[in-house]
Amino acid sequence: MVSANVPEIRISQAKYQSEPGSAPEPSTSEAVAVEVSQVRRFLLSRGNSALADRAFHSLMVLCALSIFFIVGLIVWQLIARSHLSWQAFGFKFFYQSFADPFTRQRMYWDPVNARFSALPFIYGTLVSSFLALLMAVPLAVGLAIFLTEMCPKLLRGPLAFLTELLAAIPSVIYGLWAVFVLVPLLREHVNPLLIGALGWTGLFNDENPTGLGFLAAGVILAIMILPIISSLTREVMTAVPHSQREAVLALGATRWEMIRMGVLRNARIGIVGAIILGLGRALGETMAVTMVIGNTPEIHRSLLSNGSSMSAVIANEFTEAVGDMHLSALIEIGLALFIVTIVVNALAQLLMWAVTRGAPSQAR
Repeated sequence: MVSANVPEIRISQAKYQSEPGSAPEPSTSEAVAVEVSQVRRFLLSRGNSALADRAFHSLMVLCALSIFFIVGLIVWQLIARSHLSWQAFGFKFFYQSFADPFTRQRMYWDPVNARFSALPFIYGTLVSSFLALLMAVPLAVGLAIFLTEMCPKLLRGPLAFLTELLAAIPSVIYGLWAVFVLVPLLREHVNPLLIGALGWTGLFNDENPTGLGFLAAGVILAIMILPIISSLTREVMTAVPHSQREAVLALGATRWEMIRMGVLRNARIGIVGAIILGLGRALGETMAVTMVIGNTPEIHRSLLSNGSSMSAVIANEFTEAVGDMHLSALIEIGLALFIVTIVVNALAQLLMWAVTRGAPSQAR
């Protein structure tokens, strides 16, 4: 038997042994335990946050419900304070008329004899608002198309800023500008041209030499609702995916055809919503319209005649109401205006949501 001499190998354990005065290193489980205990100690030091979370949730719910409470309180007060007019006239309040006992002329608003009808104010509100839409919609849509599709980047920012700046001007400033600038311009230059060219239609008769009337109110309202319609239309057009534009251009369309078929066709519902939202602003405008419409409770076919609106009669006569019936009739007009404004704005928001839901973030 052959035996092999195998050398003995000894490994020194000195470097693996801890020094006599040093503490032993903690194991992995002990390190995790220490870390967890520190996090737990921090969380426990904060206390129980369940009470704070419930308080925060209750506060947010209360803020949301307060909107319904405020609207309900306004409606309740308007209904309660207009009960005299409702009992006396009913729904005839919105369309009836009276005959003057001496002149036999048709009357609508007679505070002395406590006979009231909202018909001339409804007529003035609708006429001035639709005149404003007739003038503002083409300009606002054209401005939105230029800013979205054709405007150079250097000019886009300043032009959009100036357009939105019009919405920040107080209505009384618009009214003063209309009294001192717009009304003289209409009286001396525009109205004579309209009378000479379109007087045969009966819509532009020479009955009012002051320059006030439905046309002046419509022009100032058109300027006021222009930034609203333009900004919302621009937002809706921006929400149209770029793939729609590229697809139309790929088929050989021109820029105008691309805008008409690829952009306006997809954004038409939202544009209608923007127009209706501008209509809601025009229906409720008070100060500027009061200063230029003439404040006469009459119905005339001519757009150059004096008239009044629902908001204007409330602003003019509320503090000077001659009796409880007069005050109740004014509050009933306010109730009608409030309901119409809510319905118009709700319809506009619904149409805007139908187009822009989720699309603006995708377009950007």
